[in-house]
Amino acid sequence: MGLAALAARARLGWRLSGSGPELRPGRGHWTAAGRSRSPREADTPVFQYVGERASRADRIFVWGFSFSGALGVPTFVLPGAGPEPRAGSRPRRRIQPVPYRLELDQKISSAACGYGFTLLSSKTKDVTKVWGMGLNKDSQLGFHRSRKDTTRGYEYVLEPSPVPLPLDRPQDTQVLQVSCGRAHSLILTDREGVFSMGNNSYGQCGRNVVEDEIYSESHRVTRLQDFEGQVVQVVCGQDHSLFLTDKGEVYSCGWGADGQTGLGHYNITSVPTKLGGDLAGVHVVQLATYGDCCLAVSAEGGLFGWGNSEYLQLASVTDSTQCNMCAPKGCRSRVCTWMRTPVPPAPSPQAVGHSQYFRSHCPWPLRSPRPPPH
Repeated sequence: MGLAALAARARLGWRLSGSGPELRPGRGHWTAAGRSRSPREADTPVFQYVGERASRADRIFVWGFSFSGALGVPTFVLPGAGPEPRAGSRPRRRIQPVPYRLELDQKISSAACGYGFTLLSSKTKDVTKVWGMGLNKDSQLGFHRSRKDTTRGYEYVLEPSPVPLPLDRPQDTQVLQVSCGRAHSLILTDREGVFSMGNNSYGQCGRNVVEDEIYSESHRVTRLQDFEGQVVQVVCGQDHSLFLTDKGEVYSCGWGADGQTGLGHYNITSVPTKLGGDLAGVHVVQLATYGDCCLAVSAEGGLFGWGNSEYLQLASVTDSTQCNMCAPKGCRSRVCTWMRTPVPPAPSPQAVGHSQYFRSHCPWPLRSPRPPPH
């Protein structure tokens, strides 16, 4: 077989095995890209959803659990006109295992997933800037009026629906980012501060806790503006909130029983409060927090962490303070992924004193992971 033929078949993605004139399509260690692959890696399937020459487009794809309505596709939950599928219609789809394109007319710039609900936002100048879908039992998506009874609201929103915001200048204000917690939401704007909605049992919405407050079908949206500087990033944890300002300072509020507020105590905090500890004087450029664990990246590449480390999120299994300095190269970006952690009981000296997993209530520098050997 000539070299030209071999090259042509290589361009077609053939894998070659054997040697000499007996080369034939099969399993081997050579690919068209010229890189060596192990037999196990060569047998691993590759899923490519778009072609190599496809032009990029602004689209939203959803997948995962659908019965809460969080995917924004009503037919996944209610095929046809009712909960029971009609003759010839598709059955209800509990899990969407692969990305499914969500048909939207708007150009979405930010998306966030909560516990059974989703928020989308656009930097449009239109009055409607945020859309929500999914679970809404704590009004984490705002108030969505029922069509049958205008005095009632929906506890489940099955398709992307506008989230009303009390903006003073709706045509001049842009929504920069949305973030979702377990049952509360934060919305960041460029001109009118931060808006919070949803469950505020621990002060995670940045306002005073009201005993026995009813969150279902609530119209309440809180504007947060008392920061030293302009907020440039908002991040929701499970039941706490973090805010990053243009000065590189971090504020927090909400549930603090695992140290996730980083304020040096394990109490709840209903007013966004500036963090100290090892973050004092440090210019932070990015925050990440999910569950009850928090990370912050500084402009110099330093990585700081605080909160729950029950699953070794902070690479520690002791009660000693994390005070290791960062590796010279440091970190440039960190993103946490959702983890389901047990909901802690109401804060009390007993709960705080007898916790059996590591918690850090102040930000401490962490050692960056060593790169793998080449």
